[in-house]
Amino acid sequence: MIIQTGMRTDIPAFYSTWFFNRIKEGFVLVRNPYNPEQVTRYQLTPDVVDLIAFCTKNPAPMLPYMDALKNFGQYWFVTITPYGRDIEPNVPAKEKVMEDFIHLSHIVGPDSMGWRYDPILINETYTVSRHIKDFECMAKALAGSTHTCVISFIDLYQKVRRNFPAAREVSMEDRITIGKEFIAIASDYDMVIKPCAEGDFLEKFGADCSGCMTVKTYETALHGYLDVPKKKMNQRNGECACLLGTDIGAYDTCAHLCRYCYANSNAALAKENLRNHDPDSPFLLGNLLPGDVIREAEQKSWMDYQMRLEF
Repeated sequence: MIIQTGMRTDIPAFYSTWFFNRIKEGFVLVRNPYNPEQVTRYQLTPDVVDLIAFCTKNPAPMLPYMDALKNFGQYWFVTITPYGRDIEPNVPAKEKVMEDFIHLSHIVGPDSMGWRYDPILINETYTVSRHIKDFECMAKALAGSTHTCVISFIDLYQKVRRNFPAAREVSMEDRITIGKEFIAIASDYDMVIKPCAEGDFLEKFGADCSGCMTVKTYETALHGYLDVPKKKMNQRNGECACLLGTDIGAYDTCAHLCRYCYANSNAALAKENLRNHDPDSPFLLGNLLPGDVIREAEQKSWMDYQMRLEF
C-alpha cells in the first residue's frame, strides 16, 4: 500500500523527529478530520507499506533520518517556486531547497523525485515573464535530479480567499502562455510537465495530463508493478487519476504559512498546534482522548511480481 504524508501538512519540514519515532515504533494513529473520535491505526512497516509519498517545501530536516527509510519505497514531491516571503513567509531560500533537492535525489534517485512549481499566481511582482525566466533558471539547476515537474494554477478555495484576499484567478490566456513555455523549457532539461487537476488543455502542447500522483508514478519509483484495489483509486474533480488516500498528516499544522495554503484555516491556529506538538505521541497532533474509537487499517503489500512481456 501507499502511505501519503503531505496532503494536509509538511511533515519533513516540521515533524521529521516525530515521523522517525513513528517509523521506529512501526505504527501511527490518525484522527479522522471530519469525525475526530474515529482513529485509524496504520502499520509503518515495509512488509505492508510499499511506498511512502512525501510533499514538502523543505526536505532538509529529514535528511539525517534517511537510513531509517531505506527499506521503504519513496516518492518525494518538493515544491520550489520563485515566491519570496511576501507569499511564502517561512519557506527557506530557494537556492538552499534546490541544493537539498539534488542531495535527496542522489539518495533515492531521480525516478523518486518530482519538482512541484505550484501554485502559479500572477500579480505585479510575479508576472508571466518572470515565471518563465525563473522556471528556466530552476529547471537548469535541477536537471538530472528529476524527470518530472508538476504545475498548477492557484485555486481560490474558501480558505485561500480568506487568507489571501488579493489572489486572483489566472486567465486562460496566461495559463496557455505559461504552460507552452514551461513545456518547451522542461523538454530541454529532460523533464515532463504534469499539470495537476488542470484538465487536458495543455496536452496538445506536450504535457502529460494523466495525473501527478498516479499508480504509474509510484511504479516508476519502485521499478516494479502495483496491483492497487479499485476502491483505492480516487478521482479529484474528475480531472486526474491520482491515488490520494491514506494521509497520516493533520490540517492546521503547517508553519510555512503560505498565503495560498488550503490546509490551514488560519495562521494563529497552525502556530499553536506546532507549539503543542509532541514528537513522542502516536498522533501528529494531540493524543488519545476519552471516547476515541481505534480501528486497525486493512493493509497489505500491493506489489505485483507477475512476469510481464514488454513490447
